[in-house]
Amino acid sequence: MSELRYEAPKTLAEAVALLSGAKGRARVLAGGTDLLIQMRTGRIQPELLVDIKAVPELGEIVAGNGGYRIGAAVTGMQLIEHADFAKRWPGVVDGVRLIGSLQVKGRATVGGNLCNASPAADSVPALIAAGAVARIVGPHGAREAAVETVVVGPGKTSLAVGEIVTSLLLPPRPLRSGDAYLRFTPRSEMDIAVVGAGVNLTLDAQGICTQARVALGAVASRALLVPAAAAALIGTKVDAAALARLAAAARDACSPIDDKRGSREFRLRTAGVMVCRAAGIALERARRNDG
Repeated sequence: MSELRYEAPKTLAEAVALLSGAKGRARVLAGGTDLLIQMRTGRIQPELLVDIKAVPELGEIVAGNGGYRIGAAVTGMQLIEHADFAKRWPGVVDGVRLIGSLQVKGRATVGGNLCNASPAADSVPALIAAGAVARIVGPHGAREAAVETVVVGPGKTSLAVGEIVTSLLLPPRPLRSGDAYLRFTPRSEMDIAVVGAGVNLTLDAQGICTQARVALGAVASRALLVPAAAAALIGTKVDAAALARLAAAARDACSPIDDKRGSREFRLRTAGVMVCRAAGIALERARRNDG
């Protein structure tokens, strides 16, 4: 095994050049809360670590055009403590709050939580429900991709060699909009999701749902956007009948595994329950967000 090399580029161009030159044998180091554990256990053995924390724009939270740009190296605590972002996107913050302990959130990054590609990552369903878009830069230029397309399977992303997620773009927030993320775990803290559910919706002046996005985590090989679940809410007042259809659509979208945290059958039942509870919280937040 060759000696591990460490680089801390100061610009995005330098980071991309390093990653491209390593031909897939490099890993991006942001918070390192997942990466260092994987290296210590021998799961991965990179030849190069590219530490991106010194690239200024990757650590920024920037408001603009009614939306937000979150740098890929922004930590969980930075996002939680950003008062305006937390007010506009409380559901995204719901997910970020569940990324490990207080100490972990002080190091773990939102971009890293996405690119680690765990099916149970807590911020990812919340970001998918929010309609977040990843900005990706590589040796052939920049592109954008919906967050739900970045992860393709456990530990695997759609990024090409040399590409890096530089930021996550959150869209403008209409009035009477609300989002929420909930998860079920065997323990109240310091565990990973058995089921996670993110819901984002917008109401009209009469309280009818006009837009919705629903995402599920830990119930398939990657976090899922579930259009059929969103369709169950649109055109309704998110009443009991709509929630029943929402739960059924969520269960239909799941393809969970059996493991020590929960059986397939338990996850299917729980998915319906958690998505309805998340929808209820999102609904109340939307009703309060009237300008």
